[in-house]
Amino acid sequence: MLGWVLGLLLTGLVLAVGGFAAAYALVKVPDPNTLADAQTSTVYFSDGTTKLGTFAALNRQNVTLDQVPEPVQKAVLAAEDRTFYENRGVSPTGIARALWSNVSDGTSQGGSTLTQQYVKNYYLTDAHSYRRKFEEFFISLKIDQQQTKDQTLQNYLNTVYFGRSAYGVQAAAQAYFGVDASQLNVSQGALLAALLKGPSNYDPRKGPEQTAAATARVKYVLDGMVSQGWLSAADRATAGLPETIEVKPASNDQWRGPNGYLLKTVETELTSSTVGLTEEDVERGGLKIVTTFDAKAQEAATDAVAGQLPKKLPDGFHVALSAIDPKTGGVTAMYGGSDFLANQYNDVTQAVAQPGSTFKPFALVAGLEQGISLKTTFDSSSPRTVDGWTVGNYGGEEFGRIDLVTATEHSVNTVYAQLNAEVTPARTRDVAIAAGYPQDTTGLQDNIANVLGTASPHPIDVTQAYATFAAQGRRTQWHTVATVDDSTGTRTYTASPTVTTAFAGDVAADATYAMEQVVNSGTGSYAKRLNRPAAGKTGTTNDSMAAWFAGFTPDLAASVGLFQTSADGKTNVKLDLGGGEVTGGSYPVRIWTAFMRAALDGTPKTDFPDRANVGSAKGSGPSSSSSSSSSSTRTGSPTGTPSQTATDTPTGTATDTPTDVPTGTPTDEPTSTPTSSATRSSATATSTGAPTSAGSAGGSGGGAGGASGGAGGAQAQPSAAAVATGAATGAATGAAAGAGTDG
Repeated sequence: MLGWVLGLLLTGLVLAVGGFAAAYALVKVPDPNTLADAQTSTVYFSDGTTKLGTFAALNRQNVTLDQVPEPVQKAVLAAEDRTFYENRGVSPTGIARALWSNVSDGTSQGGSTLTQQYVKNYYLTDAHSYRRKFEEFFISLKIDQQQTKDQTLQNYLNTVYFGRSAYGVQAAAQAYFGVDASQLNVSQGALLAALLKGPSNYDPRKGPEQTAAATARVKYVLDGMVSQGWLSAADRATAGLPETIEVKPASNDQWRGPNGYLLKTVETELTSSTVGLTEEDVERGGLKIVTTFDAKAQEAATDAVAGQLPKKLPDGFHVALSAIDPKTGGVTAMYGGSDFLANQYNDVTQAVAQPGSTFKPFALVAGLEQGISLKTTFDSSSPRTVDGWTVGNYGGEEFGRIDLVTATEHSVNTVYAQLNAEVTPARTRDVAIAAGYPQDTTGLQDNIANVLGTASPHPIDVTQAYATFAAQGRRTQWHTVATVDDSTGTRTYTASPTVTTAFAGDVAADATYAMEQVVNSGTGSYAKRLNRPAAGKTGTTNDSMAAWFAGFTPDLAASVGLFQTSADGKTNVKLDLGGGEVTGGSYPVRIWTAFMRAALDGTPKTDFPDRANVGSAKGSGPSSSSSSSSSSTRTGSPTGTPSQTATDTPTGTATDTPTDVPTGTPTDEPTSTPTSSATRSSATATSTGAPTSAGSAGGSGGGAGGASGGAGGAQAQPSAAAVATGAATGAATGAAAGAGTDG
């Protein structure tokens, strides 16, 4: 009888062992759950240390165990698993107790080892079931065999939830104490350990009840450390409930103001084919992303806009400021709007606006390439008909026969119309594309009026083109991401932008020389306050729908564009700041100068290359203002001096203190002919036979999305239909009809 019983018991034992072995073999260690490995990706300014923002599915940044002070490690073990370094990763009695609790009263109970908690956090879900407990037990056994105890503790500390939206000890240290995990002291470690039992119940900032609970739990942890020999009695006597920082409410503060436009631009580039990351990589990869944005330059951009414009701006008023390092193509600053949370449409990279006479230097380059030197003279009488297109200078000003330097300096429309006819509008367009305008830029056509800025580029395209001038004809594609490191610190991406030669260096040198005179004594002379070599060009579209200054030093290129839309964002309206005309020589050049001065402060002054004197001098065009075509007669040098002095820059005594409205009457204005209609959806040409294929330079239609020129208005974004209508209308109204721009 006894033998039978012993045999039965032995058989049962064998079956039990066999069943255990089978279960151990059958339960596999699964892949981590969806958020187990998710870490916050951090975005930095170009110095690699100043934080710009984060991308995160949840708030977590992993650290190595040696970055966590040993007293903090021991505090966690004192709270959660004092036999961690001795046990096999499971607690059979704890699991039995939890199962009995489930069976007896339907409640869930803990009792798990630290390894089991880690398995639950990392591999399983929070679902409570017999099956999950079964899997947790066997996976924990396997993990204990596959990982060292230090590895398990490190992984646990990086995945466990501490409250305040903080996953892992690094995020928790920041959330509760505003320090890195490596700086935590004994008391702070004890509170973090106490929080593991239930963060919402032990956060002292939540109220008196939670403070009392936290005090008791911290005492339990500290006393446990003493009992285990992990903390001396003397250190225990000085430890207790630590002071915590205020709870930071969950918010989108990093996206507030202009900062959000930077982060969104970076995020878009990261997931583009250029960098090749997925959205999941960005939000969960724990990446270190260093951008091209310069913290000082970005602050300078924000301050320049705030300091130079009136405090109260009309609805629908837009400011686009961007800057590019011409040597690298890196965008160093971007002002895409006043508040990303209020309007996510970026006025630098998404909006479009006609550039006015900032387009003229492309015709100048085309002329230099064809041997037309800066000394070539043209008759500046106004109005003038060129290839069937009648164009005039602002206010009908005439300068006599002038060379291309003077024509650039004072932005003389009639001269540039003749130059464009001579080099061909198609070549002018091609130079713009080579310099940085995308080939599919709205309204970028090869009609005679394109020289006055009938296309509608994104403001960043204008900056890109002027960065090409600054780089002596070499175009480096703009970008905002410099490097990306993965969560282990391995460099996975380094920017290598495309570099092309848009035009020869000697051509760039002569074009730059002409644009230097714009700053020295022309329509952009306010920029002389920069007190270093600078070149640029003003631009104002027909009826002052947009105003620009685009300029550069050898080390930095920047553009400032102002444009305004109706309250619904569907149509362009005249810029209105409560005073005189807003032109490129007024607010835009003031903002540009204030920005450049601050951004370049402390950097050495660099000179431009010497003028190269490309080509030979010509005299072009008869003196009659009624000429219907442009003819060329070669002469030596200018036959006269300008008959009057342009005053495109606000007159009066300039000061560094901004005024709400520039003083004086700027002349950097659209011509009075041709004009556009009130609705600006169509226009009537001032001469017969004018081309009919280009967009009108100031019109919402001619802007080919003049609606889109204001896209992203402060009140509303234009609809796709509005943009499409603008483009279609602009293409149909004709180059002559609205292409009158200032200078």
